Amino acid sequence: MIPRRRFLQVAAAASAAAVTLPATPSLAVAREPEGTLTDLGPASVASPLGNGEFVGNVLYMGSRGLSPNVVGAWDLGTDKVTTHFEIPTGVGIWAMCKVGTDLYVGTHSRSDLYKIDTVTGTTTKLAEYPDHFIWTMASSPDGKIYMGMSEPGRVVEYDPATGVSRDLGQPVAGESYVRSIQADATHVYAGIGTNAHLIAIDRKTGEKRDLLPAELADRDWVSSMSSSDTHVAGGVLSLAELVVVEKADPANYKIVKATAPGEKYVVAVLIHDGWVYFAGRPSGTLYRYHIATDKLEVLGVPFFEAGTGRILEHEGRIYGIQDPGVFVYDPATGKLDYLSHVQRGYRAAAEAPMSVHSDGEYVYVGGKSGADLHELATGKVTRLSIPGEPKTMITVRDTTYLGIYTQAALYSHRIGDPEAKLLFRTGHNQDRPRDLAYDRRTRLIVMPTQSEPGHPNGALDVYDPRSGKVDTYRPIVERQTVASVTALRGIAYLGTSTQEGLGSPPVTPTARLAAFDLRSRKLLWEIEPLQGVASITGVKHTATAVYGLTNTGVLFEYDLRLRKVTRTLKVNNRGGDLVIAGFTAYTSDVDGVYRIDLVPFTAKKIVTGLASDWFGGGSKLNIDPSERALYGIKGRNLVRIAISPR
Repeated sequence: MIPRRRFLQVAAAASAAAVTLPATPSLAVAREPEGTLTDLGPASVASPLGNGEFVGNVLYMGSRGLSPNVVGAWDLGTDKVTTHFEIPTGVGIWAMCKVGTDLYVGTHSRSDLYKIDTVTGTTTKLAEYPDHFIWTMASSPDGKIYMGMSEPGRVVEYDPATGVSRDLGQPVAGESYVRSIQADATHVYAGIGTNAHLIAIDRKTGEKRDLLPAELADRDWVSSMSSSDTHVAGGVLSLAELVVVEKADPANYKIVKATAPGEKYVVAVLIHDGWVYFAGRPSGTLYRYHIATDKLEVLGVPFFEAGTGRILEHEGRIYGIQDPGVFVYDPATGKLDYLSHVQRGYRAAAEAPMSVHSDGEYVYVGGKSGADLHELATGKVTRLSIPGEPKTMITVRDTTYLGIYTQAALYSHRIGDPEAKLLFRTGHNQDRPRDLAYDRRTRLIVMPTQSEPGHPNGALDVYDPRSGKVDTYRPIVERQTVASVTALRGIAYLGTSTQEGLGSPPVTPTARLAAFDLRSRKLLWEIEPLQGVASITGVKHTATAVYGLTNTGVLFEYDLRLRKVTRTLKVNNRGGDLVIAGFTAYTSDVDGVYRIDLVPFTAKKIVTGLASDWFGGGSKLNIDPSERALYGIKGRNLVRIAISPR
């Protein structure tokens, strides 16, 4: 096994080689007209993997977050990626399977089905579907393709012989996600969330039967699956359990608990040679369980905290597909190796970024499994590897804090350090940091988080950098998630969203503005500043007022002295990040940047034509500490936007 530090150094070197840009002049130049754009090159360059499949001696690996996404063919004989097949639609490849020598690829956002003929090297689009994701895919012994869709959670059969798709409906009515799927000669097996089910669907009659043991009925997902002639095995969330069910007698089952400290998820499963191999998160541990003897073994940690998208077997070895690379376990020797797909020629490209932040000298751009750091004075770009996705960042003095999905974790990083430091994981069924704020009076950091899919109530973390102590408050605003936060004189002002865990219909109609006292740790008040608003996407303050931007693009002013909303202004048609310099605010949508003068309360567009390709369709914007520039993206390139606030 490659030591983690050594692998990180190798991966960072490979990434830097792929993304280093020609040096640009220092940006400390004469003030430019407001709205002037400076292109700083690709915002985040990466090669994250979503899935994989063997055809012969070639491992085909699908990317996610690239444009276009690709399937790279790694020939194990030559130990090189010899070919890339472009998949022009969708933001990622999460589903792959094979029939003979044909490889089938499913995309998400949008949901399209492709076939790669590995003999002729041709790629053909076969079908498109209205669903948000093709999340999972498997083939049956007679060569049909079964796809698990999300939003809504349904199963679709595709027949390569006729080109006809058949809707098999929702395995469980009302559930949004089919997260795992397998098929044999008689049944399709579908793993469901956000309320866990393991449904066997008779391929002839359509009859459905839930195989999930009753004691697991309150779990969240059956998120990964594998089947053999005799058994089906599924990874169950969020208590890191593996369930193994005998097909002929579902009452004969075993539940196996992943043993690494803090383990929450079983994210990939493979039944092979009487063993069930499975991977856990957040630890990144690889396990195997022997069905006949009920023996559990911990095989090691291929890459600390990495998620595993797929586990495969080839010529007796076990292969794991992860964002940073591929692990290989040899059962004959017990050897566990980690291999870089980038070093073998896999294409690196600009991904859809997730966040942007400037500390004045560097711009951090968050993506999958880390962030690209752009040095403004030289144009040099380096990669900071992090096991997760940076969703939000702030800098306090010389330390940058990063809120990381999927564990609702907070990391810290100082320029010059080779790695970021894990400070805490939120727990409390939370997975997605939404914002960060620093309160100068109490010297506390505040991080709101969204709950895991299917769970109610977001949380609020209050972290003291001096002591390392963290306190978590859940719920903070009942049956809502805090989407944005700002802090002033010991009070955190919270802008909420009616969306709790993804997949759960909102139970409250209107987003709120709330005040939380960081000293007494009490919620002081909450109001509904505008009716019918689903989310307050950005919150910032001046000395006398709090300003909130809604998902509908309306800005409101809450006067702290009068304790009421005093003015509203339609800025655009959708919310995004909000920043303030003096008495000037800025926000953006996917195409433009808007200046808001807070005294007269007027807005105008100062930049257009960005066509920003943020991951997840959001709109991010950050301000340089000098208050002379904003940072966002145009397409997938990082841009500096000159500003002249008052």
